[in-house]
Amino acid sequence: MDGLDSTQLRTLAAVVSEGSFEAAGRLLHVTPSAVSQRIKALEETVGQVLVRRQRPCDATEAGRPLLRLAGQLALLEREALADARGPLGGDPGRTRVAVVVNADSLATWFPAALARLPARPELSFDIRQDDQDHTAELLRDGVVTAAVTAQREAVQGCRVRPLGAMRYRALAAPSLADRWFADGLTPAAAGAAPVVVFDRKDQIQHRFLRTLTGRTLDPPVHYVPSVPAFNESIQLGLGWGLVAERIADADLAAGNCVDIAPGRVLDVPLYWQHWRLDSQVLNALTAAVCAVAADSLR
Repeated sequence: MDGLDSTQLRTLAAVVSEGSFEAAGRLLHVTPSAVSQRIKALEETVGQVLVRRQRPCDATEAGRPLLRLAGQLALLEREALADARGPLGGDPGRTRVAVVVNADSLATWFPAALARLPARPELSFDIRQDDQDHTAELLRDGVVTAAVTAQREAVQGCRVRPLGAMRYRALAAPSLADRWFADGLTPAAAGAAPVVVFDRKDQIQHRFLRTLTGRTLDPPVHYVPSVPAFNESIQLGLGWGLVAERIADADLAAGNCVDIAPGRVLDVPLYWQHWRLDSQVLNALTAAVCAVAADSLR
């Protein structure tokens, strides 16, 4: 088999990141036909279909290792070029680092980690959002460089570091608590009271109920996939829900909510996983994430 062509690998990464051959062409300043020819040539070299031609385009199982390789090569290539040229060597090109983070981390502590990095105009971040139980999937697929995840086992080709635990408290508006939880968070009340859930991947409310009651309950669910709207829905009495401690403390202090399970919390351990590369950008990002997490998480 012939060696892999770096231009074809970059094109594969562009198709998956941009979602279509047309958008990849705009990014690479070539025609969609040229993009198609490069992908076809790469598939012929590998002997496998690498891209699912759908909207958005996605990498196949065979394409994922090459997608990860493309991202790693691009990152190392730019850093090597910058080092070789030196401070007066001109612009080596932009470095974009894709990271996936769970919604509550993104709404609380994670932006402070990005702000700790030195200002570099050539460095930009592509921050994705997903449930902490699913973020490692994007890392495994080669779509992102690093992830805040609940998965403690290292994804193949990655390093993992513990960050600490994000603590959640069960909150409800006073009116809802009076209506449903006058006798506390009993199994009967928990099975009947409405609950606010972030999205269909979010299982922490149901996990919390199983821990408290020892039962698998099926309460009425409202899906609200926005952290501000999620918290406001709880404050307005739409249902109860688990709220990240930093936000929960403010809501409790303001009297907007009450804790319906005093003394009971849910701790979700989080981990930082990233490609196993000797990269200046990744090393700096990892140091910043770990430092901020140490100050913010349990």
